[in-house]
Amino acid sequence: MDRPKLEMADVFRLYGDTYRQQHAASLSTVQRRVMTAIEVCRTAALGGHVEQCNSCGHQRVFYNSCRNRHCPKCQSLARAEWIEDRLSEILDCEYFHVVFTLPEEIAAIAYQNKEVVYGILFRTSAQTLHTIAADPQHLGAEIGFFSVLHTWGQNLLHHPHVHCVVAGGGLSFDRNRWIACRPGFFLPVRVLSRLFRRLFLEELQRAFNSGQLQFFSALEYLGNRLAFARYLAPLKNREWVVYAKPPFAGPQQVLDYVGRYTHRVAISNNRLLAIENGSVTFRWKDYRDSNQPKTMTLAADEFLRRFLLHVLPDGFQRIRYYGFLGNRYREAKLARCRQLLGMAAQPETACLPEDYRDRYERLTGSSLRQCPTCGRGLMVLVETLAPLATRPMVPDTS
Repeated sequence: MDRPKLEMADVFRLYGDTYRQQHAASLSTVQRRVMTAIEVCRTAALGGHVEQCNSCGHQRVFYNSCRNRHCPKCQSLARAEWIEDRLSEILDCEYFHVVFTLPEEIAAIAYQNKEVVYGILFRTSAQTLHTIAADPQHLGAEIGFFSVLHTWGQNLLHHPHVHCVVAGGGLSFDRNRWIACRPGFFLPVRVLSRLFRRLFLEELQRAFNSGQLQFFSALEYLGNRLAFARYLAPLKNREWVVYAKPPFAGPQQVLDYVGRYTHRVAISNNRLLAIENGSVTFRWKDYRDSNQPKTMTLAADEFLRRFLLHVLPDGFQRIRYYGFLGNRYREAKLARCRQLLGMAAQPETACLPEDYRDRYERLTGSSLRQCPTCGRGLMVLVETLAPLATRPMVPDTS
């Protein structure tokens, strides 16, 4: 695939310093780190190495990547590695995609309390799926799924929601049967929506009562108990958006689909159309207008503000696993699922060290060893490039 002509790095290099100066008081350390990481990713600032073909003498330079999870250029290999790790976990059954979305009023609170509210979103959406699936009137089984947090819409505004990819069935509670969903149907969406609403609002209220929530600027008044109660009251009777998409066609479609979701950032480089005259133009899809593709032009300051809305707190896990995919008992429960579904047991594999070039070729199909010019020779390391002195990089602990 050709490299995009425009990149988020270009936006930050052109307008990042001005943005830092104008928003010095509101920029967090994590946001500053993300800006710097994207600016210097795969440039001489991070160092790299020079390779030369041992046949024709062709040279190429590889600069190191920033490896920040918010960087559009650093997700391809991470995505491929994640998908490879999931291959052994895909079962021979239907899979469903369920999305839990927070109302705008809650999204506003979430932006000022990301770690707390996003955590509540993960826990209550998972509890909703577990509870309804365990009910004998619906499925009566322990299900397994993973959830991925997204905080953006196509227009880059704050839109927190979780994508849950769920196996279409589960283990009976005595572990002796696989209980399958009805073909093409997982769980009733309205039932999921109402339980999710109740669980979320209850946990949000507990977070308020225990002093975990903070409010600033236009929301500062919500620090008052009565004001907070009045703010939440209308949400208790409104329908919250939970929807289930049609089931996937098969295991490969599951992996292809979720691979596009798991390591996605707020905007990919290939959606950028123009960076000029103090503005940024990009493609977006208007879901409220029959998914029509459109273009949007924003002042660079507003574009950067929207992008930085989606920087996650340090160490916050945006992919989580539940039920029989939970980390503690995953291996044993998956083995039992495969057995009940009549699938072959997973062979044991030795964890031998693997050269990064071999791993890259296996995951992407592209060779880092073969000379791209003559096709005969091998690229051999001839020089290591030290990082250049640049703006101090804050270590990425995410």
